[in-house]
Amino acid sequence: MRNNVMQKVDRWGSAVTNFLLLVSGTLIMLMAWLQSYGVVKRYVFNSPDPLAYEFSTMFLLFCGILAVAGVEKLNQNVRNDLVASRFSEKVKIVLSTIFPILALVFCYVLIWKSLGDAIHALQIGQVSQSPWAVPLAPLKFAIPVCYTLLALVLIEKFIAGIFLIKGFKNAGQAEQTQ
Repeated sequence: MRNNVMQKVDRWGSAVTNFLLLVSGTLIMLMAWLQSYGVVKRYVFNSPDPLAYEFSTMFLLFCGILAVAGVEKLNQNVRNDLVASRFSEKVKIVLSTIFPILALVFCYVLIWKSLGDAIHALQIGQVSQSPWAVPLAPLKFAIPVCYTLLALVLIEKFIAGIFLIKGFKNAGQAEQTQ
């Protein structure tokens, strides 16, 4: 039963994070196009377009927060392999439960503070300082939403770490009885 539920959660999480990684990659391509457009407009036509800079900045924010859960899900995050490769298998399994807990504390604080900021931006109708006055609340709400997704990925990793520890202990007990 647990394994079936974990597989469904893993499939759902993989689908969502892969989609967000695809969106993030698409935004990077759009940013490159917008910056090229802005450079051509500025230096060829001598008519700078602040829209290119503003939207590229927004897309950069989205690229970072949309990809964070997917990168963690794929285990492509930055880690110190020089140190981690020296740990025994037992220590690696224990760390696979400790690190998600520490990251969850970080996510909790980030979600809590960014959600308060997003709600405040919505209440006061905060807009960007450009002539287009782009509403900032949707941008600010994306931060707690994406970090909540990261927290779900971390919870899934924590549960998988617990199962690894239980499996490791059960394997050790089975070896002792033989």
